[in-house]
Amino acid sequence: MRILITGGAGFIGSHLCDRLLADGHTVIAMDNLITGNTDNIAHLAGNRNFTFIYQDVTDYIYVEGAVDAVLHFASPASPVDYLNYPIQTLKVGALGTHKALGLAKAKNARLLLASTSEVYGDPLVHPQTEDYWGNVNPIGPRGVYDEAKRFAEAMTMAYQRYHGLETRIVRIFNTYGPRMRINDGRVVPNFIFQALHGQPLTVYGEGSQTRSFCYVSDLVEGLVRLLYSDEPEPVNIGNPVEMTILQFAETINQLTGNAAGIVRQSLPVDDPKQRRPDISKAQRVLHGWAPVVPLEQGLAATVSDFRKRLGLI
Repeated sequence: MRILITGGAGFIGSHLCDRLLADGHTVIAMDNLITGNTDNIAHLAGNRNFTFIYQDVTDYIYVEGAVDAVLHFASPASPVDYLNYPIQTLKVGALGTHKALGLAKAKNARLLLASTSEVYGDPLVHPQTEDYWGNVNPIGPRGVYDEAKRFAEAMTMAYQRYHGLETRIVRIFNTYGPRMRINDGRVVPNFIFQALHGQPLTVYGEGSQTRSFCYVSDLVEGLVRLLYSDEPEPVNIGNPVEMTILQFAETINQLTGNAAGIVRQSLPVDDPKQRRPDISKAQRVLHGWAPVVPLEQGLAATVSDFRKRLGLI
């Protein structure tokens, strides 16, 4: 297939490029590099099956020739980013999704939308299932991301129902791995950066809030299966193994040999207290998909990648 990936120079987008090229497809990555980085795809330079287009996807998207699938992954994805770029975050969720859907319709291509567990907000249901409608504050500081993704899902379903477009929606839970931005602002890069510099890890509140962490190769496997599947409605993809942020901090300190411990700061506004996917639907519709990379193994690979990029080895 010939596949366009918006946000293709980002963390997840670049890993998708690698996987789809390895599977024999032709890949076009599109990115405006607000949060993406060409370093993530530099190793693909010279690959005759790969093309990079520098473009903001909120503008009209033109791609010459056939396109069989559009994977819409363009968006700031961390609280630091969408607080720095609130308007751009809303625009890429609304206008960018509209442009991506328009291209898919024009090319008679299948579209896969990268949505997020943040559509569930600070959930009142635990673990989160796809039929839960969420508990989102639309006017809070996180609302620019949460509502952008909720709107993107609504528009994608509208194109599916009104135009008969083949669409897929993934709700991605916390994912980590090599190529995460060092100054991303999310818990994994924050903790690893601090630990590698011998600093205490910053834990917000008591650290009792929970998260689950999925290694990027497990996520990508689920994404590819979803793209090929016949499932038209949202599917959670993430790791159902839940732990507190305090437990996660202790794991990072132990793995890196950091003896500086932790420091506590007050909780950010609307920070979800619990986050864990129910993946029973993914297991059912994606041929038994489930995460296979243990946390310690995935973190070891991620820490090694950070050490290299920080010049610490």
